[in-house]
Amino acid sequence: MSRLFPFHGGLKTVRHKTESNQQAIRPAPVPRRLVVPLRQHIGAIAKPLVQPGDRVLKGQMIGQAEGYISAAVHAPTSGVVTALDQRPVPHPSGLADWCVTVESDGEERWVERKPVDYHRLHPSELRNLLRNAGVVGLGGAAFPSAVKLNLSGHCDRLETLILNGAECEPWITCDDRLMRERAAGIVAGLHIIAHLLEPREVLIGIEDDKPEAIAAMTAACAGTGYQVRVVPTRYPSGSVKQLVKLLTGRETPVDGLPVDVGVQCFNVATAHTIHRAVDYGEPVISRVVTVTGQVRQPGNVEALLGTPFVELVELCGGYQDGVERLIMGGPMMGFALHGDEVPVTKATNCILAASAEQLTPDRPVMPCIRCGACVDVCPANLLPQQLYWHARAKEFDKAQDYHLFSCIECGCCSYVCPSRIPLVQYYRYAKNEIWAQEKEKQKAELARQRHQARLERLEREKQEREAKLRQKAPPRSEPAVAKPTLETAVARAKTSPAPTLETTAETVNRDG
Repeated sequence: MSRLFPFHGGLKTVRHKTESNQQAIRPAPVPRRLVVPLRQHIGAIAKPLVQPGDRVLKGQMIGQAEGYISAAVHAPTSGVVTALDQRPVPHPSGLADWCVTVESDGEERWVERKPVDYHRLHPSELRNLLRNAGVVGLGGAAFPSAVKLNLSGHCDRLETLILNGAECEPWITCDDRLMRERAAGIVAGLHIIAHLLEPREVLIGIEDDKPEAIAAMTAACAGTGYQVRVVPTRYPSGSVKQLVKLLTGRETPVDGLPVDVGVQCFNVATAHTIHRAVDYGEPVISRVVTVTGQVRQPGNVEALLGTPFVELVELCGGYQDGVERLIMGGPMMGFALHGDEVPVTKATNCILAASAEQLTPDRPVMPCIRCGACVDVCPANLLPQQLYWHARAKEFDKAQDYHLFSCIECGCCSYVCPSRIPLVQYYRYAKNEIWAQEKEKQKAELARQRHQARLERLEREKQEREAKLRQKAPPRSEPAVAKPTLETAVARAKTSPAPTLETTAETVNRDG
């Protein structure tokens, strides 16, 4: 029952967990100003429901989910909306996005909260409740959970539900502390997920370097039938496809999802927010963030969404000397920020103030020596070297032939490359170019369809006009034929030439 199925590749990394996991989660104070992005999830941006000058309550919806893959956004505190404009957000591009700025009134007045008995709700109603509560994956991907909780079109019956508590990325410990301190709430959320998906088995994967979290979750699961599985500490065991392989032995299709093989996976923090949304009527307005690295008091903080990063760093004692880079996420899959004034979002699981010693040393990029080290560590079982050559040469079709989009961008290949080639950057570049080309094709096809529709509309309108004209025109009458009378016969005889002698003779001879 507890057999594991190791995945290909992976790394043993320097963990740096103890710097931040020794203290309990601290609540962050309410900032004077919160900048709440309307796009905190994969999918369509939320539609703003407020304007500058509006007063809002804590938990009030300020952004409505727009489209199937989307999620709502809520006011993290009570106060006044002072702006609806584009502000810097935590994103690799450094570009701005639409945000709602709320000036706190310090009163923390909640909107009316309505807990529900999920057993009495239709599954679609329960999913819609979670959608309106803004529940998304808090492991970093921020995919709307209501979509993942709908199995229509994927499978008739879910075999395995996996709760992901692996947290394999170095430095990050927010899930570790959450499992230690709020295991009962996580399991309560897991009950709701299991109620919707009705899986045959429920597995909870936790890496073996988290003994306290393992003990807490095991105790909380007593009598439920849920199984806590201890997995080896090996990066990237927390990646969904790798965790599915590790716990079930099932391989996720190259162009598919785990649900295609009867498995669905949720993060432990996501389960906790589902519990809060259903059992307490609270939307997602905060999350636990690890603040670590070159700060004086590393730890985990529960911060309201929209809180500037710099305020969490100050709460943890401020920066120490030697900060080289500020990273959102871990050193393997995170990205460098352009500044510390950007706001906390649902995808913010870690703020890492990294020194030069803690980063991969910057060395000149050397030519590939074809050592094959990248192939040995690739957890997706790809050929990173071939992907690199094709991405570099802009041969995107060939890169796709080598399953470019199966790359999870874990960074293992770049980590072990002796030539210091930034392999993952090439893969991201190729993916972005392919997406851009696909968008251009879609635009061209849409323009062609619109042009064709216009031509058809004009032809249809022309035919309709002609039909209307035919209906309005009077019936055409035949020209009248004059009947011969005695007067017309006499007139015709007078105008006819008199017969000559020759014609008379011919007539006599012909008639005999």
